[in-house]
Amino acid sequence: MKYRLASASLRIIWLTAAAVLWPVVIQAQAADISIGISADVTSLDPHYVATQHNVGLGWNVFDALTRVDEKARIIPGLATSWKAIDSTTWEFTLRKGVKFHDGSELTADDVAYSLVRPLAIAGSPGGFAVYVRRIISKQIVDPYTIRLKTATPYGAMPQDLNAIMIISKKAAFNATPADFDSGKAMVGTGPYKFVRWTRGDRVELARFEGYWDKKPAWDKVTFRMMSNDPARTAALLSGEVDVIENVPPSDLARVRANPNLRLEQTVSWRTIFFHMDQYRAQPPHITDTQGKPLAKNPFMDVRVRRAFSKALNRKALVERAMENVAVPASNVVSPQIFGHYGESKPEAYDPEGAKKLLAEAGYPNGFAITVSAPNDRYINDDQVAQAVAQMLSRIGIKCAVEAMPFNVYLSKARDQQFSFAMLGWGSYAADLALRALLLTPNADKGNGAWNWGRYSNPKVDKLVEDALDTVNEAKREAFAREAAAVVAADVAIIPLYHQIVTWAMKKNFTYQARTDERSLAQFFYPQ
Repeated sequence: MKYRLASASLRIIWLTAAAVLWPVVIQAQAADISIGISADVTSLDPHYVATQHNVGLGWNVFDALTRVDEKARIIPGLATSWKAIDSTTWEFTLRKGVKFHDGSELTADDVAYSLVRPLAIAGSPGGFAVYVRRIISKQIVDPYTIRLKTATPYGAMPQDLNAIMIISKKAAFNATPADFDSGKAMVGTGPYKFVRWTRGDRVELARFEGYWDKKPAWDKVTFRMMSNDPARTAALLSGEVDVIENVPPSDLARVRANPNLRLEQTVSWRTIFFHMDQYRAQPPHITDTQGKPLAKNPFMDVRVRRAFSKALNRKALVERAMENVAVPASNVVSPQIFGHYGESKPEAYDPEGAKKLLAEAGYPNGFAITVSAPNDRYINDDQVAQAVAQMLSRIGIKCAVEAMPFNVYLSKARDQQFSFAMLGWGSYAADLALRALLLTPNADKGNGAWNWGRYSNPKVDKLVEDALDTVNEAKREAFAREAAAVVAADVAIIPLYHQIVTWAMKKNFTYQARTDERSLAQFFYPQ
């Protein structure tokens, strides 16, 4: 935390010493904060691509109709309330007097524009259209009331609209992603105003004095992009930054022992898992152990998928590769999330059982794959990929590991260049996670946008659609859990663990660790 002179608030005290009057200037202090984040921000456009750090940064500048608290529970945001007035109509009531950074007032017209824009961005890599695709019409009742019509009942509207940040129609009309990146269209209602973005290095923000909620503590916020784990910790220890997120597990003991620092931790909503190619006859990077093509795609056989799952010692991954900053997973969402299927337990480590399943499937001598992963996105992601490869090798799977920066990795994944690929996902609800990750890809419906393995099961599709098509929460959760049970039985993905997310900061800071992993400057406080 750095303090700078605030010349607008000078107080002069006159002291007498040896018959000479000396003016002593006591200056009010104004605080800045510098936060080291663990991955690059790739776009400032809040509707362009839904990566964790793009979204996390956006929440410092923009707001949505709904928010989530530190436990990922939906709470009011720009909307003070909402209700389903019939089975296919949701009504949202906006806060009055909310100002954009340019001084204009938020109205339902801005909301309506923000809900259309994700569908209209040319060349978007995806991620946001799914949240608004169900809306078939919008009715502006008055400047502070908007009604959203869906073709069928839809219970997840409040959660979906948490993902859509509200922009100024006036400032961002027909704006391109480049207009946001330059700052031209970066006009939100959030606690901080955009100042500048130095790509690959930092984003600088300034406090918005007209913010509708509690006044933020910091005059200036700098988000430093520090994907290198040792460099991030070193920056905190040297005082270059005040806070870092995703503390490397290997540094936790050192940080805990430092009397000038403190930690905040919680179980994240993020599940780390592997997608498996289940749609191509000849997927890339899968051969026999001599490098020759296989007659068929082994991942289309559930016995192979189950064998891979049994081969992975999740307890060892958590204890060694993750250094105990994770908990073993059996679900696509962590236990505190709506729709978690509690009856499912993490797959037991059983390498002999895995070998037996491979032999039954026709692969007694195994085969060869490439384990693909980022090396700068998740906690110890490249080390985990190496550990997974070693475990698979013990059941006869010959593995190469391909780890790369996340921006490169994401482009390759979307270009379908992987067959066994790591991904991390966090969501407010199991049905929403399943919709994005495991429903049969359908661009018109917005389903399966992140279904890299192209898993497809009509029963899962129907159960998730049934969950989303009800406004009765008990029924919705029952459908979601049933879908999760089918996914687990199919081994549609291989869950590894749920991350424990950690922030380290100077001892005179406080922060409530958040399930959603976001580093939100407005919730850091000086003691």
